[in-house]
Amino acid sequence: MKAITPFTPFSGLTTLRREMDRLFDRFSEFELPDLRWSGEWAPALDVSETRDAIVVKAEVPGIDPSQIEVTLEEGLLTIKGEKTEEKEAKEEQVYRKERVYGAFARAIRLPAAVDAAKVDATFKNGVLTVTLPKTPAAKGKTIQVKAA
Repeated sequence: MKAITPFTPFSGLTTLRREMDRLFDRFSEFELPDLRWSGEWAPALDVSETRDAIVVKAEVPGIDPSQIEVTLEEGLLTIKGEKTEEKEAKEEQVYRKERVYGAFARAIRLPAAVDAAKVDATFKNGVLTVTLPKTPAAKGKTIQVKAA
């Protein structure tokens, strides 16, 4: 007579996790002291809309506001800039370099018509906020319903 073995469908997951941890540990043993991130990157954006305006917020920490260009053309808002790497003359051993540098450009098609003459861009604590007031036509009109 055979012994009944219990059904344990997830029992192998612990072993699999241990093997995956060992695999990733092997990759971390390689030394890449001169690994640098370069090229294009894209700041994170939030786009929101109220009845009166569209607001775009972009995270651009470490960038001088004078190095940011904001343009609006035919309903397309474009934010461009460049984040340059801070270089020091002293000798140092770099163990990890995760911050990204280089040029960036983000373009957002606006969901409504805006008044380009009233667009406002502010920069505070590494966040660029572009407020784009809607045109009167884009705000719509509330029509009062009259009883007959």
